[in-house]
Amino acid sequence: MPRRPLQSQTSTAPGSETARESAPEPAQPPPADQNGAAAIDRGVSARIARRVPQLGALARSDTGRAAGLAGAMMGNNLIALVTTVLFARLLGASGYGTLGALLAAFVILMVPGSALQATVAREVSHELSEGSEVAGAGVHRWMTHLTVALAVVVAVAVLLREQIAAAIGVEVAWAAAATLPTGWLWLMLSVQRGALQAVQRYRLVGLTLVGEAALRLVFGVALLLLGFGVTGAFLGTTVALGLLVVAYTVPLRRLLPPPRDAAARAAVPGMRRLIARARIPVVAFVLLAILQHVDVIIVKHVAAPAVAGAYVAASVAAKAVIWLAMGLGFYLLPEAVRRTQGGEDARPILVRTLTLLAVVAVPLVAFYAVLAQPLLELVFRSGLTAGAGALPLLTAAMALLGVGYLGVQYLLALGRRSFLALLASAAAVELIVLPNVGAGSRGEAASAQLVDVAVVLLCLQAVLAGALLWSAARARRAQRSAPPLLAPEA
Repeated sequence: MPRRPLQSQTSTAPGSETARESAPEPAQPPPADQNGAAAIDRGVSARIARRVPQLGALARSDTGRAAGLAGAMMGNNLIALVTTVLFARLLGASGYGTLGALLAAFVILMVPGSALQATVAREVSHELSEGSEVAGAGVHRWMTHLTVALAVVVAVAVLLREQIAAAIGVEVAWAAAATLPTGWLWLMLSVQRGALQAVQRYRLVGLTLVGEAALRLVFGVALLLLGFGVTGAFLGTTVALGLLVVAYTVPLRRLLPPPRDAAARAAVPGMRRLIARARIPVVAFVLLAILQHVDVIIVKHVAAPAVAGAYVAASVAAKAVIWLAMGLGFYLLPEAVRRTQGGEDARPILVRTLTLLAVVAVPLVAFYAVLAQPLLELVFRSGLTAGAGALPLLTAAMALLGVGYLGVQYLLALGRRSFLALLASAAAVELIVLPNVGAGSRGEAASAQLVDVAVVLLCLQAVLAGALLWSAARARRAQRSAPPLLAPEA
């Protein structure tokens, strides 16, 4: 079944309808007795006429679209922060602790979905770049299989709800049972997002990010106020993901119509192939999750409770930059695949996303270096400010982890897998070194010891980011000398 060229779906030629719509309406001539004001108005109108098309062009550029996705991810996390504060107030310490345990279980289940999203984006982008007649048609087949499996997951979760609750360490059995279906719905939404990335519908991807957080907040609070307690607060996430999965089924069928004849349907890749292709991204995202979160776990085990709490507060503030990198990665991966398959150099996309990350990260580190103490006092409380000295260093370390994350997305786009050794080595070093450094935080110099932890993380992430970027540059050089139809490694 023939497909329209992908460029016609996203690009806008000069003088097209989009360009005409973005141009401002011509100003009406003012009355003669207002010549002075009219001259000013004409000057302002002329400047606007010059700038609006430029802004429109920027929004359609690589930088603009990447920045839009990054902004959507930051919006997602801003709403999530509001949700956290609101639920903490409504549920109290005990109830919010239970909700936190449920959400932690859900975060673990999110890792395969995030890896599957990257795989779908890469595979469908590859098919579209090759001009396959069934490009992207596998998405519908995969979603059908996942929908059927959802019923099985729900049945298993209901039957084993008590055992799941015991494993998570909570007493709300039905909320615990909901973690498995919620994780499965995340998997389904991740497949849809990956397909939307591949067809360059970045605005829809951004809407799923912001919409997901907003719907979680709305339905979670509504169910909580209706008397469902912690279970209702968690089920808000379940309902939000389910609604988004249903909502994005229609646009995906329009953008990637399923094949109509039997021969074409036979050529559509099945779920088994998708899972096989996802094994490298799964390992990569698990290792990245360890590098992002294990420091908090280690400090929690080796430090006094008050010091560990202060470190968590600083860590939460520092890791905002990671979410920015994740939003940029949504754009980087499919665009790198598309340019590579077209014989172009994909490195400019990597450079642009790294530049956008630096534009936010560098001022943020400087801001924390000056105002970390009053900021932590304002957002948290005076008892959680021991990590103020570590905050700018932690932020720099997380920014470098964001650099590494973008390097991983680029290498996944090129079908590489050798970088997994770098991630595994860094995770092993962090697991071995940090306990010895953080153990000293039980003494009087707790703040100094937290700074030492941050310094270790900063050095480790700097080495890892440099190694991953070197691997990305090397992968590009190797690709230039490779045969045009060389199959990717992963």
